[in-house]
Amino acid sequence: MPDCITTYTGIHFDPLAPTPEGLEIRDIAHALSLLCRGNGHVQTFFSVGQHCIHCALEAQARGMSRRVVLACLLHDASEAYLSDVPRPFKKSLPAYQQLENRLLAVIYQTYLGSELTAEEAAQVKQIDDDMLWYDLTTLLRDPPARPAPAMSTAFSYEVRPFAQVEQHYLALYEQFRLQ
Repeated sequence: MPDCITTYTGIHFDPLAPTPEGLEIRDIAHALSLLCRGNGHVQTFFSVGQHCIHCALEAQARGMSRRVVLACLLHDASEAYLSDVPRPFKKSLPAYQQLENRLLAVIYQTYLGSELTAEEAAQVKQIDDDMLWYDLTTLLRDPPARPAPAMSTAFSYEVRPFAQVEQHYLALYEQFRLQ
């Protein structure tokens, strides 16, 4: 299968032509728990999975809908299949952005029942941007020029074993998934 990747659970998945049948939440949780934020250029290991968990818990603490909480957990799920490209460089990769958007649309359709509304997308982006301020400040010691955003949760940048992050991700998915 030359155009496919083999996932953690053994699925042959083509990220260039994603289908709902090829998605498995355990693959997403596992891969994101092992991917490092900032393309690895951080003070200490901190996974994309941990970032997604922080975003979901922040959305919950802000009183957002279950759907937005779950969207925050899943907002970087495409990276489980396409890897992480740092935000400053992603802007110069339109083909990557198209692939990522198509895959994320399939992920949202599969796990949320539809793509995000404009309002939901704005809520997820706001939380992601707010969390990014703390990620950059803590992990890179490079705070953005804007003031620190107010957060509703306390969060930690401790190094956590990937299996623990994976289990926490799956537990949040089970807690907030739409029945």
